[in-house]
Amino acid sequence: MFQLIDLPFRENELEPVISAETIALHHGKHLATYVNNLNNLLPGSGLEELPLEEIVTKANGGIFNNAGQILNHNLYFEQLQAPRDVNCPMGALATAIEEQFGSFEAFKEKFTTAATTLFGSGWAWLASDAEGTLHILQMPNADNPATKGLKPLMTMDVWEHAYYVDYRNRRPDHIAAMWKILNWQIIEQRYIL
Repeated sequence: MFQLIDLPFRENELEPVISAETIALHHGKHLATYVNNLNNLLPGSGLEELPLEEIVTKANGGIFNNAGQILNHNLYFEQLQAPRDVNCPMGALATAIEEQFGSFEAFKEKFTTAATTLFGSGWAWLASDAEGTLHILQMPNADNPATKGLKPLMTMDVWEHAYYVDYRNRRPDHIAAMWKILNWQIIEQRYIL
């Protein structure tokens, strides 16, 4: 049985970027529903004993949708922290970003475009391949870079439930604010492991 993850921050700690109300709905309602749904769908599927990422790479239909949303949301919530005025990567990931995109600002612009222009609901991802090459991906619905053989490093949730309480239909404003609350230490650890 999968469990709802504990948040690595207090519900109000991401304000004003994300309100406590949004966190309560996003984590306590949306993610909790995916966890309950997956636990109800798994018995008899042959996937019951697999770790979440492996379920995502092997399943389809309802099991894939719910497992994918759990994995995506876990990665999303685990990478967030209280807002920082200056917030950028350091270490090996910073070097890779500068080598591939020219600068952190150029990377940020390209990632922001991916997040703001994804049609419908889904996720914008920074992922890496086996050689450490970085990829920016737009992935609809519950999809995850693991389904393409890539390692997910960072994500922005562009389903409306992630931002509508605080930003209404202004997805670009939400994405612009998200850069203040990314925990680059966590993202860096994902890259180097």
